[in-house]
Amino acid sequence: MSLKEAAALVKSGQVLALGGMTLYRRPVAFVYELLRRAERPVGLTLLNFTSGYESDLLVGAGCVRRVRSCYFGLEAFGFAPMFTAAKGLEVTQETEASLAYGMRATMAGVGFMPSLAWIGTDMLALRPDVKTIIDPYTGEEVAAFPALHCDVAVLHALVADRSGNVRFNRNRAVDPELGLIADTVIVTAEEIVDELTADVDLVGPLVTGVVHAPRGAWPTSCYPLYPVGGGEILRYIDACNAGCFEQYLDEVLANSAV
Repeated sequence: MSLKEAAALVKSGQVLALGGMTLYRRPVAFVYELLRRAERPVGLTLLNFTSGYESDLLVGAGCVRRVRSCYFGLEAFGFAPMFTAAKGLEVTQETEASLAYGMRATMAGVGFMPSLAWIGTDMLALRPDVKTIIDPYTGEEVAAFPALHCDVAVLHALVADRSGNVRFNRNRAVDPELGLIADTVIVTAEEIVDELTADVDLVGPLVTGVVHAPRGAWPTSCYPLYPVGGGEILRYIDACNAGCFEQYLDEVLANSAV
């Protein structure tokens, strides 16, 4: 499908997951296309293992109501400016453990996944929805992390075939897991081939649609094809700090249009 067709699948109020990790292999081209829509989605919940440049654009554009992520920033480039300055944004406190166990619960088809994570910490006070139970076999108190639901997951890959089989490369982050818990799975790929038979990280029956998107992660990196566009990240930060987010967004959307 085209980027435009894929972006049309995201509805206001949905839970949207964006694949990749920090500034690596993020679905930036998809986010650009989402922001080109005449009516942008609003009230989204971002369910990301980590959130970066692509997520900051959505926050700055007013598309996001809630963030569920264990990190939101630009790595060595510092804070994510629009997220840092946002007012009224709901943030659900997460850690790697809570996100991982929530996804495992969904994959197992159960309502929660038990873990010793968070026991003895103040995280339980911040998240009253995370209950504690007694392990019936050991008698120990454990945290019961609720299953995580995702409406749409968008993942960027090195290569995909026309049947939806996908290769992410060695650093898969939690993209295979996102592909398992989402109702709709969109894959943007640097290359589309007729058939992918080796090193398949996500299989076709799980994928709703595949989009050909060369350099679709830039200015985040897509090893081994291209590195982080550090100059562009710095340009973005400078524009936000100068109060010129809208001008930056208009320019980048115009320049990246297919």
